[in-house]
Amino acid sequence: MNHRIALRNVRVFDGTKVGAPATVVIDGSVIGVDATGAEVVDADGAVLVPGFIDAHVHLDELNVLNQLAAHGVTTGLEMGSLQSELIAALRAQTGAATLRSAGVPIIGSAGVHAQVPGVADLAVIRSPEDAEAMVAQRVAEGSDYIKLILEAPGEGGPDAQSTKAVVAEAHARNLLVIAHTSTPGAYTLAVDCGVDILTHIPMGAVLSDGEIERMAAGGHIVVPTLTMMEGCAELFGVAPAFAAALTSVGALHAAGVPILAGTDANRTPGVPFHPEPGQSLHHELELLVRAGLSTIDALNAATTLPARHFGLTDRGIIAPGMRADLVLLDGDPIADIRATRAIRGIWCGGVEHPVADAR
Repeated sequence: MNHRIALRNVRVFDGTKVGAPATVVIDGSVIGVDATGAEVVDADGAVLVPGFIDAHVHLDELNVLNQLAAHGVTTGLEMGSLQSELIAALRAQTGAATLRSAGVPIIGSAGVHAQVPGVADLAVIRSPEDAEAMVAQRVAEGSDYIKLILEAPGEGGPDAQSTKAVVAEAHARNLLVIAHTSTPGAYTLAVDCGVDILTHIPMGAVLSDGEIERMAAGGHIVVPTLTMMEGCAELFGVAPAFAAALTSVGALHAAGVPILAGTDANRTPGVPFHPEPGQSLHHELELLVRAGLSTIDALNAATTLPARHFGLTDRGIIAPGMRADLVLLDGDPIADIRATRAIRGIWCGGVEHPVADAR
């Protein structure tokens, strides 16, 4: 028999507002409707939000799902790993954040990512004819979506023909294609080739109005990883370049391009900046607000929107039958987005998880 918890006097964020005090039932791993016999927990007016989804992470150790969960990130969308055994072990964990993964990314032969030891044999696409086998291999290995590392034409990434072939093969299998796009030229290539989701945002140059209009018209989605871009800008001593990234995100959002919260959290050797798993998601929300999103839009960027656009149909909203990924806050994040750091309680699939201090 499932253990039931009735969270009484919670104010639920429903995607548009924080509601009046109500009762939410955690019935095993899902949100239920029957509070009969439930353990009652009085939340005293605290705000209940869906568990946060970080739409760009790299997971490098076994404990990282607990680290995500301790900061209210109940789902991590992993964006490229060569460690298939580690990903399999992380998938098998319970009681912490859950994982979706791209597995091994697909890269060009001369880009910066091709210099990583061991990558070339696994990841480099050398012609469009390689696309079918490479996508099929990732499907066989359990990839939930396909990740491409794109560069501006001539800068060492996959060429347009190979990129289009990968997109076609992935779409034939009903898989999303996510592309690393950190320059305006890579953005143009990704849009030209029909990539679904572009991750990162260029620094130092604002995306053109024409490019933004094409992205809106084509239904493309952006995960700007502002935390990562800010960290790199500061590290390289080009902090003013980050202002262009913020401007581009604001313009994309104003044009109707869906913006998802992702941090590029990683501890990968050789990567210039390492956002902390879990903790960095709260900073990402604050940067999205700084870029021009409302607090409601920022919250949706880490809950309902990534669930919708990544096909996670069992989470992202608080409703009966949905997965009980929940975060209880001692403050109203609509009034002040920094309230997402004031976490009182966390549940991952109905299992209560210890809370870290995110402040």
